[in-house]
Amino acid sequence: MQWSRFIWIMLVIWNLLPSALNLLTLTSQDTVTPFLRQVVFTGGRTQPGTTKPDEGERHSYSIIDCEPQREAILPSVIYIQKILRRRPFLIKNLENVTRRFMQSLELFEENERKKLAIFTALAFSQKLSGLPPETVFQPLLKDNLVGKGLVLSFITDFFKEYLVDNSLDDLIAILKRGKMEDNLLDFFPSSKRSAEGFSEHFTKEGLIPLVEYNEKKIFEVKLKDMKSTLTTQIAEETEMSEVIESVKQRVKDAKLPDIEVVRILWDILMDAVQWSGKNQQQNANAALRQVKTWAQLLNTFCTNAKLELELMYKVQMQCYEDAKLMKLFPEIVRSLYDQDVLAEDTILYWFRKGTNPKG
Repeated sequence: MQWSRFIWIMLVIWNLLPSALNLLTLTSQDTVTPFLRQVVFTGGRTQPGTTKPDEGERHSYSIIDCEPQREAILPSVIYIQKILRRRPFLIKNLENVTRRFMQSLELFEENERKKLAIFTALAFSQKLSGLPPETVFQPLLKDNLVGKGLVLSFITDFFKEYLVDNSLDDLIAILKRGKMEDNLLDFFPSSKRSAEGFSEHFTKEGLIPLVEYNEKKIFEVKLKDMKSTLTTQIAEETEMSEVIESVKQRVKDAKLPDIEVVRILWDILMDAVQWSGKNQQQNANAALRQVKTWAQLLNTFCTNAKLELELMYKVQMQCYEDAKLMKLFPEIVRSLYDQDVLAEDTILYWFRKGTNPKG
C-alpha cells in the first residue's frame, strides 16, 4: 500500500517537473518583473533617461529606444503578447508593472510619455492580456500628475492613437470598463476642468467625435435632471409659477430646442396621469383634467404657431399609438383651444395641410 502511494507521488512530480523547470528557468534568467520592465521600457527608473545598473542593458524590444510611432512600437506589443501566451503567469506582473508606470509619469520625459501612450493604445487595440482598463486609467488620477497636465497630455495621445484603428464606441467601451466614462474631466487640471475646457482642448487636438460625444452626454444628464425635477413637481402639485421658472432655467442650461421642450412637456404631463386599468372614461377624464391643470405650463412654451402645430402632432401621434388615448384626440385639442394653448388658425392649418395620415 505504501509502495503504491510512493509510485503515485513520483508520477505527479514527474508530470509537474517540466512546468517547474520552465518557471525556474524564466525566473532565474529574467526575474519576471524586471524582464517585463525591460521589454516595456528600460528596467527600473531613477531619473528620466537612466536605468539601474543592476538590471542590465535595455531589451532589444525596449520601447524607450523606438521612435514615437505605431510602426516602431507595434512589434514590442506583439512580442509581449507572444510571451504572455506561453507564460500566462506573467499577466499579473504586466498589470503591476503598467500600474507603476502610470503612477510614475513624471519620471519620464515628454517623448517617453508619448511612447508609453502609443504602446498602451496599441496594447488595447491588440487586446493584450493583462491590461484591464482600470489598470491604466485609475492610477493616472494622482493629484500631482493631473495638476501638472501630464495625465491630460498622456490621455490625449492615447485617445488619438487608439482611434486610428478603432471606433469611438470601442473607446467608450474601454472607458466604461475603466470606470471613467462619466469622469473624463478628472483627467484635466482643476483650472481647465469644465465642459468648455474639454471642448476647447479636444477640438484643438482634432478629436471632434469625442467632443460631440461629451456634449451629448452632458445634454442627456441635464435633460434627465429636468424630467426628474418636473415629474416630482407635478406629483407634489408645486405652484405653477415655481414650476415654470424651474423649467425655464433648465431649458436655458441644457440649451434645449423649443420644439424638443414642447415634446418633453407633453410626455411628462401624460406620464404623470393616474391611469385606470381598463376604464376608458376614467382615463379620458384623468387626461383632460391634467391638460386643464397644466395648460399654463404648455402655454408658456408654445410661443408661436410652429410650436403649437408641433404640440398638435405630438398629441395626435400619442393618441394614435396609445390605446388609453385612442379616441381622445378631438377632446384634447378642444381643451387646449379652450385654455388658449392652441390658436384657431393653428387648428385650421393642421386640418387643411398639416395632418399626419396616422390617426
